[in-house]
Amino acid sequence: MIKLSAKWAKELVSKPETGMGYQVVSIVLKDGEKYDQVVIVEGQITKIRGLKDIPFNEDEISKIIITHDKWDFNVGN
Repeated sequence: MIKLSAKWAKELVSKPETGMGYQVVSIVLKDGEKYDQVVIVEGQITKIRGLKDIPFNEDEISKIIITHDKWDFNVGN
């Protein structure tokens, strides 16, 4: 898990939730790499669909895009 700083929390809180207490987003890194279907729960990146671990840290994030992509992130990947 990655707990996001106030910089990102402020931006995320102003956006609608995908579901109760969470948002599904895309993360774009400073090097241009993009991760889709990322779950953020209460300001923490908790899961990326298809990946076991989160392969970046907050300092690498350039942009967080709310997508609301639907998938049951509680079942497998």
